[in-house]
Amino acid sequence: MTDIQQLLREDLRGRTPYGAPQLDVPVALNTNENSYAVPPAVVDDIVAAVAAVAHGLNRYPDREFTDLRGDLAAYLTGSGTAVGPEQVWAGNGSNEVLLHLLQAFGGQGRTALGFTPAYSMHPIIAATTGTTWVDGLRGVDPDSGGGGGAFDLSVASAVAQVEQADPHVIFLCSPNNPTGTALTLDIVAAVHDAAPRAVVVVDEAYAEFARPGTPSALTLLEGRPRLVVTRTMSKAFAFAGGRLGYLAADPDLVDALRLVRMPYHLSTPTQAIARAALRHSDTMLATVDVVKAQRDRIVATLTGLGLDPVPSDANFVLFGGLRDSRTTWQALLDEGVLVRDVGIAHYLRVTAGTPEETTAFLDAVAALGPDHLEGQS
Repeated sequence: MTDIQQLLREDLRGRTPYGAPQLDVPVALNTNENSYAVPPAVVDDIVAAVAAVAHGLNRYPDREFTDLRGDLAAYLTGSGTAVGPEQVWAGNGSNEVLLHLLQAFGGQGRTALGFTPAYSMHPIIAATTGTTWVDGLRGVDPDSGGGGGAFDLSVASAVAQVEQADPHVIFLCSPNNPTGTALTLDIVAAVHDAAPRAVVVVDEAYAEFARPGTPSALTLLEGRPRLVVTRTMSKAFAFAGGRLGYLAADPDLVDALRLVRMPYHLSTPTQAIARAALRHSDTMLATVDVVKAQRDRIVATLTGLGLDPVPSDANFVLFGGLRDSRTTWQALLDEGVLVRDVGIAHYLRVTAGTPEETTAFLDAVAALGPDHLEGQS
């Protein structure tokens, strides 16, 4: 029998596919989904939108998803930064948008740099495109002898690492996953200026959850044709099952992505349901403040329990102070609460859910006992 591993590309052999656990549990807080269901009025509009286009499914969809791009541009413009439809690109989730970027600007003989811990799909997508991945580091400041917070990224550190790697694609997450920390715009601008041949991608999947005053890299797009800002409807819009991610960038960069996308990659129903959701953006985003309140409640309560949560601008909290993250993950699961082991020793990540889900999580943590906490016995 043929050994499939021998037929597989050498750079993919032995790799592990992405696989967040999908378990049937009372409280699922491990994949940063919005816990609130799509509101009935929006469901009705989605159903009507799909019904309106169903008769034409014998024809290919609008390859340029023209109306959807206009709606996405209007949404971004409504947040305070003017964006035109010609600056917008979309895909089946932001992962496909990231794939298009790496297909176009990465590939064999090219490198991509990200500052880990960060979104785990960045290096995975890089690998699928044959792009060499470079792990940048957080918490290392060359001007302070290696000091700084464990998850901080300073201008000096970021620029030094960019200049050393000289990559073709750079990923910056703001707010960052899994830490929840946002970047200041001076870091984004400095990284862009330090990498004259790189496309700089600022992944803003959780931007709508940021604390007041947190800036968006959308404000830096003008005059920077190598800068890209990616967004998603999966999180704040409670639309993870709708699979719609998008980006804003210079029109010439957007045009380059047409070279790598599959023909008609966004189906007619996908375009219809995304437009329906955008028509109800105020309703879809109505739960954002509720989620942010639960996030902040998690940070405050875990601090009171002697743990070490990271203040977050996202809809999740990374918390440390655990003796063994895997053991604590299982103990919480035994109580019906599923959180995420992100592979950082002594840390776990929890999504901010409904008040009831948050209470269940916090009660489960409080019941763990000192054996799970560092420095206690």
